[in-house]
Amino acid sequence: MAVQIKQVHSPRGVARTLYRLPIWLFRLHLGWLLMKRFLLLTHVGRKSGLPRQTILEVLQYDRGKERYVVFAGWGAQADWVKNIEKTPQVVIQVGQRPFQAQAIHLLPEEAETVVLAYARRYPHLFRILLRIMLGYRIGGTEEDVRTLARQSTIIAFEALPPRTS
Repeated sequence: MAVQIKQVHSPRGVARTLYRLPIWLFRLHLGWLLMKRFLLLTHVGRKSGLPRQTILEVLQYDRGKERYVVFAGWGAQADWVKNIEKTPQVVIQVGQRPFQAQAIHLLPEEAETVVLAYARRYPHLFRILLRIMLGYRIGGTEEDVRTLARQSTIIAFEALPPRTS
């Protein structure tokens, strides 16, 4: 069973700076170092209308659909989640390649499948990230992971067809 062991909030101050350091890899054209494990999300601020950026870990990549699935570590209250709810058209960059994409909230059943596959691929990393980032201690059962996935915000970014002029 997933048990919340501490209340975790979005990082502030030095911690926020550390979480944002990978953005500089993309700005220095070194995003390829992160391979397909992380993406740079550029979205529109819901209040300011200005471009905003965040780094997200990729839970699943589907080459056929050109689709990247991510876990909202700070939940539905994360600024980037609120921003894409208002403006779901975003730009994502994986490695050196930026492209237009549409943000889509996954249905609970699909979220379960994606999170369960990730937990099976990276069991120790999965538990550590949950404890540090979300403040959860999770049991090792499949039902625990499914429950967590149903309670979480899982987003897919699907590539949009290139614009023709």
